[in-house]
Formats: sequence, structure tokens, C-alpha cells
Amino acid sequence: MESQQKVPVAEIVKHAKADDCWIVVNGKVYDLTAFAPSHPGGPDMIYKYAGKDGSNTYNEFHSSDLIEKELSPSEKKGVFDESTITETWLNAQKEETVSQPAPNEKPPLSSLINLDDFERAFEKTGSQKAQAYIAGASNDLITLNANKYFWQKLWFRPRVMRNVSSVNTRTQMLGCDVSMPVWIAPMGVGKTAGSDGEKALAAAAASSGIIHCISTASSFTVEDILAAAPKTYPFFFQLYVDKQRPKSEALLHKLNSMPQVKALFVTADLAVVSKREADERVRTQENVSAYADGLKTTIDKKGGGLARSNGSFIDSGLCWDDIAWIRKHTHLPVVVKGIQSAADAKMAMTMSCQGIVVSNHGGRALDGSPATILVLLEIRRDCPEVFDKMEVFVDGGVRRGSDVLKAVCLGAKGVGVGRPFQCSISYGIEGVESAAAILQDEVETAMRLCGITDLNSVRGDTSWLNTSELELLLPRKLTTASWLFGKIRSRL
Repeated sequence: MESQQKVPVAEIVKHAKADDCWIVVNGKVYDLTAFAPSHPGGPDMIYKYAGKDGSNTYNEFHSSDLIEKELSPSEKKGVFDESTITETWLNAQKEETVSQPAPNEKPPLSSLINLDDFERAFEKTGSQKAQAYIAGASNDLITLNANKYFWQKLWFRPRVMRNVSSVNTRTQMLGCDVSMPVWIAPMGVGKTAGSDGEKALAAAAASSGIIHCISTASSFTVEDILAAAPKTYPFFFQLYVDKQRPKSEALLHKLNSMPQVKALFVTADLAVVSKREADERVRTQENVSAYADGLKTTIDKKGGGLARSNGSFIDSGLCWDDIAWIRKHTHLPVVVKGIQSAADAKMAMTMSCQGIVVSNHGGRALDGSPATILVLLEIRRDCPEVFDKMEVFVDGGVRRGSDVLKAVCLGAKGVGVGRPFQCSISYGIEGVESAAAILQDEVETAMRLCGITDLNSVRGDTSWLNTSELELLLPRKLTTASWLFGKIRSRL
């Protein structure tokens, strides 16, 4: 039974070791000894506060009641007795300064007129840790920058005098009615951008008529996020398969009882968390509890950034055979997220998946992987039948409504947008709604200027595009031996 007794500082500091770890969170004392090793963010984040107050860091990433829901009554030790606080204990609470907001003034929401503005505003006002996590990407940022750059190398072929006084952007994604073919891509840990976190994304997605894809690594529980929208409003859910498979099975069974969740996006492009140097430079604080008797952090030479520690649970053994295992535990349509070649698009089709997401994790997976628009174009060239058998989605570098229109003309059913929406959380629900409204207006404007009145009528119609500049960058079809492959074979 949960204890309501008062717990003094003198008792708390006795439990400041990895194998005996008590922490104060929001005025209550918890025994996290058993929980710490399985903490999604890694045990170091917990051990750092052994015998201390971890409320500030906890509230930065999690909803206030999550800990109450996750722990057993026996792990809830009682109410923190503030009358027993000592100067020594207060000094032990000193936190790293890198998470403090930058002193720059926050631009008014009304001054933000495109999606890039939301990222620039967050760069000025977000904490260093949050900025590194949200804006960061792998290694030299080659793929991150290519994602955005190559959308600009796909040209329109506009028609004129087409009576565009009225245009229709409404469509469906996986059976869900939407105001435009856009979904909020899952980034996780939404509270790094603002206290409302994913709840702001959910509420604004519903009011804007788009879909929020909930991340496995969200700051709030699935129940809390769904509750932020009308009870019948649809969501997608992004799944990282856990190394401890029973945990993923339990999550899938829970999702089966949630009618608002309409599809499962299985992330396949992140077998391990990549090296994200901006994130690694803002390392998890290396000092541990003042009472920890020499306990050392497990941060190694690979770094201890938020992304790496938060993704330590991901199963690198995930393979195509696991699609059958996933289907045993869910009735939801299965969409493979992270397709980076026509070959894998065909594999997903062979496996009878309901959809794919052409994605490279926003440049956060393998640096040097192709820009997503190039992969989408490769699939259109090499296996166009994929678009008839599955719903094809794309994300990565999309910043304009014109990018959405280009994707649709190549055959995409929907486009994911991540970082700008994540940054818009800093303005609350209104900020996310504003970002969505900007994108909606840009889609409609691009349609009118292109001579298009209905998005559904041009899906997969590449006659509206000039793809010649990008076609030069596509891989050669392997049916015809190139000089490179010919030489390699001749030497074997």
C-alpha cells in the first residue's frame, strides 16, 4: 500500500546508490532502484539524482503523473518532509546550467510567417540541450541538408487559365479524412520544446484537420495525448521495437484497445542511435549524487547525448521476418517507416504491408543516405506498382506547401513534417495551429499558381513536374551492368 508518511532528508540520503536509489519528485519520495535499469532514457539519468530532488529534470521530459502510474505502491515511500532540508542537501541540488533558456527575446507568434521561422525562433529561446536534440542530426549533417536542398531541385510545370478560384486539399490517409495530406512526424520528448509537449501537437492536429503520429518516446502517456483531442479524432502511432520484446507486445495490445489509433508506423531505419555530435556535446551531466559513494556514470567515449540515452532500448535485431510477429499482436495497418531504396519498397510490398514511409529519420540515421525526394523518385521510376499496392508517405526536409504538392505529384499519400512542428510547441497549441495554417495556405497557393484545383486528381501525375535535374542523381538500374560493377565482378 502506498505510504503517506513524511520522509526526512536524513532517510533519503541513506538511499543514494545504484542498488538502493531513492529520489524526490514533485514533493514525493520514490524508490527507483528496480526501475532505473529499464528507464528508456538510461539509468544514469536516474542515478544522477540518487538521494536528491530530480523534479526539475523529470518535469522537463515527463507529465507530472506518469511516475505515479508507472510505479508500484511499495515503491512510493511517502511525502517529502521539507522541514528537514539542510544546507548541505540544498547545495547538492545544483543543476547544470546548459538547460537554462537563452536570454534572447522570444519573437511574437504573429511574426512567424513560414516553417523555418519556427526553427529560428526556437534556436534563440530554447535551451541548449533542447536545441541540440531537436535540430541535431548525424555526423556531418550531409543527409540533413540534402533532404531540404533537393526539394528545391524539383521544378513545376505550371498550367495557366485553369479557373483556380476554388481548390480542394482534402484527402484521406490510411482511411482517415484530413484537411491536407500532412502528418506531424514523431520526434519524441516533446516537453523539450514546451510544457504542453505532445498534448499541444495532438490538440492542434485535431483543430487543424491533420494527423499527429505519436512517438514511442513521447513525454506523455498515449492516454494523455489522445485525451487532448476529441474522442473520435484519429492518430497514428510510431513504434520502436524494444529489445525486451514483451514490452512491445504489451504496448501493441494496449493500442488495440484505443480506437483513436488508426495505424502503426514501425521505425526500421535506426538499428542503433547514430552519432549526433551537437547532442553529444551537451552531454548528460557526468557528476552523480553527492551521496553516491563513488558511483560513476556509464557515459562512454561514444557520448551521452539525449538522443543516444533515450534510444538505448531499441532492438537492433529487428528484421523483415518480424513483420509477422508484429501482426500477431496488432490489428492495425502496418506501415514501415525508414525506406531508403526501391528494393526495400518492393520488399515491404511483398510482405503485404499497408504502407511505407520514405524516410531517413530526418537526417538522424545514416549520414550519407540519399535525400528522401530522390528515393521517392527512384521508387516511381523502378517500381511504380508500389504506389498502387500500398500507401506511400515521405518525410525529411519538407518546409513548404509547394514541397507537399511535389510529393503528391510523385504519388505520395501524405507528407510528414517534424522539426518545425516540434519547435512550434514553444508557443503552445496556438503555435502548432499557426504552423499548420501556414502550411495549409502554402499548399493552396502553390496549387493555384500551378493550375491545380484538386490534389487527388494529380496524385502520381508527374507531368506537372520537371524531374530531369534529379534524375541525374538516381542510382543506375542494376539490370544493366555499369563500368563500376563490371570491374568489381571481373576481379572476383
